Amino acid sequence: MRAVLTWRDKAEQCVYDLAFKPDGTQLILAAGNRLLVYDTSDGTLLQPLKGHKDTVYCVAYAKDGKRFASGSADKSVIIWTSKLEGILKYTHNDSIQCVSYNPVTHQLASCSSSDFGLWSPEQKSVSKHKSSSKITCCSWTNDGQYLALGMFNGVISIRNKNGEEKVKIERPGGSLSPVWSICWNPSREEHNDILAVADWGQKLSFYQLSGKQIGKDRSLNFDPCCISYFTKGEYILLGGSDKQVSLFTKDGVRLGTVGEQNSWMWTCKVKPDSNYVVVGCQDGTISFYQLIFSTVHGLYKDRYAYRDSMTDVIVQHLITEQKVRIKCKELVKKIAIYKNRLAIQLPEKILIYELYSDDSLDMRYRVKEKIVRKFECNLLVVCADHIILCQEKRLQCLSFSGVKEREWQMESLIRYIKVIGGPPGREGLLVGLKNGQILKIFVDSLFAIVLLKQATAVRCLDMSASRNKLAVVDENDTCLVYDIHTKELLFQEPNANSVAWNTQCEDMLCFSGGGYLNIKASTFPVHQQKLQGFVVGYNGSRIFCLHAFSMSAVEVPQSAPMYQYLDRKMFREAYQIACLGVTDTDWRELAMEALEGLEFETAKKAFTRVQDLRYLELINSIEERKKRGETNNDLFLADVFSYQGKFHEAAKLYKRSGHENLALDMYTDLRMFEYAKDFLGSGDPKETKMLITKQADWARNINEPKAAVEMYISAGEHGKAIAISGDHGWVDMLIDIARKLDKAEREPLLMCAHYFKKLDNPGYAAETYLKIGDLKSLVQLHVETQRWDEAFALGEKHPEFKDDIYVPYAQWLAESDRFEEAQKAFHKAGRQGEAVRVLEQLTHNAVVESRFNDAAYYYWMLSMQCLDIAQDPAQKDVMLGKFHHFQHLAELYHGYHAIQRYTEEPFSFHLPETLFNISRFLLHSLTKDTPLGISKVNTLFTLAKQSKALGAYKLARHAYDKLQGLQTPARFQKSIELGSLTIRSKPFHDSEELVPLCYRCSTNNPLLNNLGNVCINCRQPFVFSASSYEVLHLVEFYLEEGITDEEAVSLIDLEAPRHKRENKWQEIASNTSQTLRLDETLDSLGDDDPFTAKLSFEQGGLEFVPVVVNRSVLRSMSRRDVLVKRWPPPLRWQYFRSLLPDASITMCPSCFQGICGVGRAGQMSPLEG
Repeated sequence: MRAVLTWRDKAEQCVYDLAFKPDGTQLILAAGNRLLVYDTSDGTLLQPLKGHKDTVYCVAYAKDGKRFASGSADKSVIIWTSKLEGILKYTHNDSIQCVSYNPVTHQLASCSSSDFGLWSPEQKSVSKHKSSSKITCCSWTNDGQYLALGMFNGVISIRNKNGEEKVKIERPGGSLSPVWSICWNPSREEHNDILAVADWGQKLSFYQLSGKQIGKDRSLNFDPCCISYFTKGEYILLGGSDKQVSLFTKDGVRLGTVGEQNSWMWTCKVKPDSNYVVVGCQDGTISFYQLIFSTVHGLYKDRYAYRDSMTDVIVQHLITEQKVRIKCKELVKKIAIYKNRLAIQLPEKILIYELYSDDSLDMRYRVKEKIVRKFECNLLVVCADHIILCQEKRLQCLSFSGVKEREWQMESLIRYIKVIGGPPGREGLLVGLKNGQILKIFVDSLFAIVLLKQATAVRCLDMSASRNKLAVVDENDTCLVYDIHTKELLFQEPNANSVAWNTQCEDMLCFSGGGYLNIKASTFPVHQQKLQGFVVGYNGSRIFCLHAFSMSAVEVPQSAPMYQYLDRKMFREAYQIACLGVTDTDWRELAMEALEGLEFETAKKAFTRVQDLRYLELINSIEERKKRGETNNDLFLADVFSYQGKFHEAAKLYKRSGHENLALDMYTDLRMFEYAKDFLGSGDPKETKMLITKQADWARNINEPKAAVEMYISAGEHGKAIAISGDHGWVDMLIDIARKLDKAEREPLLMCAHYFKKLDNPGYAAETYLKIGDLKSLVQLHVETQRWDEAFALGEKHPEFKDDIYVPYAQWLAESDRFEEAQKAFHKAGRQGEAVRVLEQLTHNAVVESRFNDAAYYYWMLSMQCLDIAQDPAQKDVMLGKFHHFQHLAELYHGYHAIQRYTEEPFSFHLPETLFNISRFLLHSLTKDTPLGISKVNTLFTLAKQSKALGAYKLARHAYDKLQGLQTPARFQKSIELGSLTIRSKPFHDSEELVPLCYRCSTNNPLLNNLGNVCINCRQPFVFSASSYEVLHLVEFYLEEGITDEEAVSLIDLEAPRHKRENKWQEIASNTSQTLRLDETLDSLGDDDPFTAKLSFEQGGLEFVPVVVNRSVLRSMSRRDVLVKRWPPPLRWQYFRSLLPDASITMCPSCFQGICGVGRAGQMSPLEG
């Protein structure tokens, strides 16, 4: 810090006080009984003001700059306007000692020897308050809430705006230490209001608003007469009996002298918001100084240390912007920083700091050593184990313990010194002298090495990263660059004030000057951009610039030097520059230029930076080809041009390298067909055809299908033309193509037929199939389109397609719910398994849906189907078993149909006798498992009801008892319970009329037969009527071994002579049956009937003995008395003899079920089917 006198003047009388106008343009002085108004810019006396009759002791300006006040020994206070006009005057009882304006409300405090007054423009009168002692000074807090009064008796009284005392501070010296000057710190950053107090006990003290002292009293060694803060409160000015103004920190640390005078100083003030200071003295001298605060700092790479508030050191990391403050509490004179070391010179010592760790981002410093000695030096440098002091021509090397190890004496003044690195304890120093010498000194060597000598004085130095080049800025602002080894001047540039080499690039430096930043790469022209300040470092793309008192890191794109290298095809050097920091566009330009220059390694690195995978793949493919031995650079460059979109240049290179096909592929891939045709000229027809095909492909891809079809047809690509036409539904175009094609071209014709089918044009599809003679596909077409008549007609002509027609036909019938027709179609197609499965499914559905009549019919059909399959010897036994099983189920479901209708429907369609017979038949048949859908409860319930109604009370009671043990539906419960009770009142026997008779042995059988539907005596199975379920008067007989069915029928047809009959048989024939009716009663069969003899059997036998007849018995039979069930093979026919010729029996020719009917007397009509 140094003070420069700006102007000085001398008044005739002592200057007791002064005040600046808030804008700093005017200065008001209290000198004698006048006020003097000065222009602060040049010290011109603008105007003296007369108004007081005695010495003016004090003056103060309002914060808004509209008025100021003065106080005098004449006991009066005058208010003046900014136009220097007096507007108001009031008086006290004693002389006025000090005045002060409230910074917020502009209330004026005026203090005399015995009291103080408060006045504001709104008040009509001054509010006055008595004081216990003479008031020597006063000051308002920043917020204008409190007024501090300094008194002659050593007391400080803090009052509120109304004059009431809130805090009283008593100084230790009492009346021996009068408080002569006080001032509140104007800083807005302080958390508390701080009052600085200077007393004639020669002490400087600080207090909080609460009255608590901050720190200890600081001894001054003189009587202070005035104290004043800088505008922001960072420094304090203090003057008095020592005849000089001293600068202190806000904490009271003395920093230095502003200006020495010849007499006591009564007042000193700081010009608002500036570094100008004015001083008023006992002898009337007015001195106006400018304070210049020099920059004390140090830089090493990305760490910058600088002085702050004169006593603090801030270390800033220029990359991370981290900062750390080191409080020294003394004036910091010099700073040096190197790697992990920091040296700070204070007035009486040097402190050496080190980092806590080796981390490059660590910002924590601790004291390593202290050298407690006073040093005088111009420059300070720190190394790993030493400090270097520079004093004019002399350099001294000291250890951290303060021992001088080495000293160098130079020929001229040292202008610049810098550590350029090296091993610890052996660092190198770069030194520039005023006589132009540049030296290199190692701290462990006594000898200085002269690097070079130039004619002009050195101002700034820097050495390149590899120590091969030296940049010098001389006193003529010229930057000169030398080769250190040859001492040759490489180049020089004007208008430089500082220079720095790039630490990451050997050939780049920057220098500042004239408001510009200059970047120079190699020997290329300088690139300029605007920049204020001094360049002090250059790292990568960051330039460290010191402007005024702040250091900043400026990001500078290195585009200009990179392009300078690119222009000269120096790709590797351009890449090194780009690594320092350029834009993505610059990286891409570098990559493209390197690629075109076939510098693939640089291009690959650059494309990696911009993450361009497409070009990286190209480079990798070229490198692979080079490894395989390819050396044609024209071909490589052609690939590069094609990737860059320079297609014509690429085509020329392809042609020059003998790869015309690659050029053709490139044009066709890019759909540049016209260029391809031009390139091809009148070449190979195959190439032309290929080109047309590719053009058609492109037309299809860009949604121009019609053009594509025409091109495909002209190129002979019928398949692709058909596919496009078919996909777009162009039937006319397909017809045209199909009719133009030769029948030998099967594949395209089949495609046409496929699309005709797809587009619902089966006629054209059939025409196409006929054209190529594909009858199988034609059959499939008829089947798929369900044109069955055409399919059947084709099947008649070509029986080999029978399965292909009838199986899908049957499936279609089944899907259309025409299951019976489907079953027949399966049967016709020879698919017996499918036919059976359809019937089984139909049967199951009928049972589940309680359509038992349908179920009976389907089971009969199933049985007949099984009988048909049984003709195969391999399946005979299994199928015959199924036949008998299905026949049995058909009979059961046919009977149960009536039971189900009776129990489920409100009205019965059958006679009670029929329901009675059916229920008995079912019970006798259900001795083992009960088929699905047949309810034993319904059967017993029907039997119980009908038995009771017909008089079979024993059987009814048995049925009710059985029902009691079964789970019955709720709707039957009441009826069953009532029936069970009422049947107890009936006799315990059955009606004789209901008892069934066996026509073989004439035995009456019980209504409830444990053996089932056979006679209990002869075991002959009963034959039931299919309608009433009465036992028919038929006895089954079997043929003797060796008699065939045809022979048996022929023997029966012989009709041997019988007893003469009175009347003749009357025969009635119809489409489905033959009936013989006897009008008159015939005589009973004679005892000479051989068949009757065969009916006999052994009494008491447990086994059934069938009736077996021989040829003579057959001849004796009348065809009118015999019924024959003519089963298809492999079954034998069944023969039944009617024992009551009077009653006629009708038999169905399909299912061979018999129905009994009573005709006129004497007539019986057997039907042989």
